[in-house]
Amino acid sequence: MKLSKTYIKHRDKWWGLPLFLPSLLLPVLSNANTFAHISSGTVVLFFLPLALMISLMLFFGWAAIPGMIVALFWHKYQQAGLADNVLIVIHFLLPVVVSWAGYRAFTPNRRNVSHGNVRLMSQRIFWQAVCPATLFLALYQLVAFFDIYHLRQNLNGVTLFTINMLINYQALLVGNLIGVPLCYYIIRILRHPLYIRAYFSQMRLQFDPKVTKREIVVWTAIFIGLMVMLCMPLNHSSSIFGTNYTFSLLLPVMLWGAIRYGYRFMSLVWTPVLITSIHFFHGYIPLFLGYETQLAITSSSYLVYSFIIVFISILAMQQRTINRRARMLAFLDPVVHLPNLRALNRALHRFPWSVLCFIRIPELELLGRNYGVMLRIQYKQQLASWIGSQLMPDEGVYQMSGNDLVFRLNTEAYQSRIEDIDLHIKRFRFVWDGMPLQPQVGMSYCYVRSPVTHIYLLLGELSTIADLSLATNHPENLQKRVAMYLQQDLKDKVALMNRLQLALEQDQFCLMAQPIVGVRGDTYHEILLRLIGANGEMINPNDFLPVAHEFGLSSRIDIWVLENTLRFMARHREEMPACRFAINLSPSSVCRAHFHREVQMLLAQYQVEAWQLIFEVTESDSLANVEQANLTLAKLQKMGCRIAIDDFGTGYASYARLKSVDADILKIDGSFIRSIVSNSLDYQIVASICHLARMKKMQVVAEYVESEEIRTAVISLGIDYLQGYLLGEPQLLEETLKAQTAAKSTSLFSDDI
Repeated sequence: MKLSKTYIKHRDKWWGLPLFLPSLLLPVLSNANTFAHISSGTVVLFFLPLALMISLMLFFGWAAIPGMIVALFWHKYQQAGLADNVLIVIHFLLPVVVSWAGYRAFTPNRRNVSHGNVRLMSQRIFWQAVCPATLFLALYQLVAFFDIYHLRQNLNGVTLFTINMLINYQALLVGNLIGVPLCYYIIRILRHPLYIRAYFSQMRLQFDPKVTKREIVVWTAIFIGLMVMLCMPLNHSSSIFGTNYTFSLLLPVMLWGAIRYGYRFMSLVWTPVLITSIHFFHGYIPLFLGYETQLAITSSSYLVYSFIIVFISILAMQQRTINRRARMLAFLDPVVHLPNLRALNRALHRFPWSVLCFIRIPELELLGRNYGVMLRIQYKQQLASWIGSQLMPDEGVYQMSGNDLVFRLNTEAYQSRIEDIDLHIKRFRFVWDGMPLQPQVGMSYCYVRSPVTHIYLLLGELSTIADLSLATNHPENLQKRVAMYLQQDLKDKVALMNRLQLALEQDQFCLMAQPIVGVRGDTYHEILLRLIGANGEMINPNDFLPVAHEFGLSSRIDIWVLENTLRFMARHREEMPACRFAINLSPSSVCRAHFHREVQMLLAQYQVEAWQLIFEVTESDSLANVEQANLTLAKLQKMGCRIAIDDFGTGYASYARLKSVDADILKIDGSFIRSIVSNSLDYQIVASICHLARMKKMQVVAEYVESEEIRTAVISLGIDYLQGYLLGEPQLLEETLKAQTAAKSTSLFSDDI
């Protein structure tokens, strides 16, 4: 262990591996150099020492220079004198240092990144292949012209733009293109032998997932067959497959491998294939009259094939990486970074039986509005991590839209596990800016079998049961809560919502009116809304208004009622010149900041006076948002409309709220009026409400006046208006034209005057 630490500490020093590796590798890799003899001298077909020195500089930087100098002197000392060896060292080091410095300057943080990165390909080709080859050949041309040292025995050809120089240049390019990665990996393995395991592991990851063993066997057989035909010596019985035609057939085979097997595998295969093919070039390039031209063409094929194979393998690997990342992102929520519903669906298909658990955190919406969306994101992330600590490796937590989470369990002992997880969730604490938060969490679960084709409906049912869990403070089982009825209720709600939307678009509502008779002879009518059913039946507002409120249609319905009432008043202005109508407003309309402007525009459009409208708002709902509701009501009163508080007495803190309410009319809830004769307590409550209303200078309306006894009692309390079946039942709005409201109200009260 001590030796290993010492090695790691000193291996990259100039007197460590950088000093010994060049002397070890240069003689070995120089054996891969291949030369060809032509009529004008000797040319090189493959040259590897330059690529070795570039790799050493990439790995060790300046620390590699002493070792390279020693290796060059040791390798060339017997072939040249001291002065010539100095020039040879300069000849090699100058292109290497310039190329290394340029590559480091343009890719400062990536100079040692493993080969195969498509973003660095252009930089690597230029600084590791083109630049050193060009500088090396330019220096060679210079020193060979002056015959400073005897390179002519190896790289003959002084004249520019000749076949000799072209072949030499292509040899240097192809040597650097495939030699730099080869030498780089050799140095990495010698520096850290365990890297070979990582290399093969990464090589397997670059394989196309669809590759089969049969395909590999077929590819290997074709590849070996071509190499055998290519390297067989030429003779009189040789066919066309014994020429460089076979070398051209290697390209589609290598491209097949590049696309399917990735860069690391192909660099491991193509480098020895190319070195072997170049070394045995005599086996497929016969000597004939155009031998030099054929050699130049084949040499260019080495370069072009190498570039194409490297480029295609990198692109194929990059494309598979992008596809793999895209598939991964398709199963991951981009905001919360948790597996999404698609990942849950995939997980449910992997197991024959699963337990699906639904987590509901309704208070998270309020916290998110007050403290920002990051609170919601971090809360769900931390809660998912907290739950994940109790799950098995093949189980998981999944993101749901809104404020919900889902996790999947295996079926073994799931009942006891759910109890434990529920207790674990209750111990979860979330801290935001130093403030501990613990919103209530509801949990529901069910037992499912793969394939789950109704996952969306199932999650909707679990969501409903999770709301029940919030009340019971205990995990609720969906199967025990009669899911069929829950699903039917949900379908009925959706159907009614669609019916409401259709009614708004096609005017399939019906307006009715019920008289509100004043004890002093004046009368106005309350507008009542009915929905026309599919079979022409009238649907009561108690059946559809809760659904309208849940799906956000209440305000649109209020505007429809208001506009159609004003249209009726404008159309029958002469028959009912001083008519007044009371229109009920939903909480969503009262809390809209621009509602009074819409009323003002409609009044102007139909030329109706504001005093002809009375807006009724429910005290227990509308005024829950006191600030906005009071502001809206005040603006309506300023326009000239009158405000009535409907169902007074049923809301919380009604008497306390009465002090702050600025309304014109107070409608006492019918539950007090209906029993005012038989229940003395209700009588006293109504009397106290009338007393407070008179102190506030508000008129009072009694609902549900259904008998003469009730009428006599409420009149004795000084109530101003009466409403109920005794005075008039709701009827179609058009029927109010035939009613003589004033005459009827006079006859009704004549006996009391």
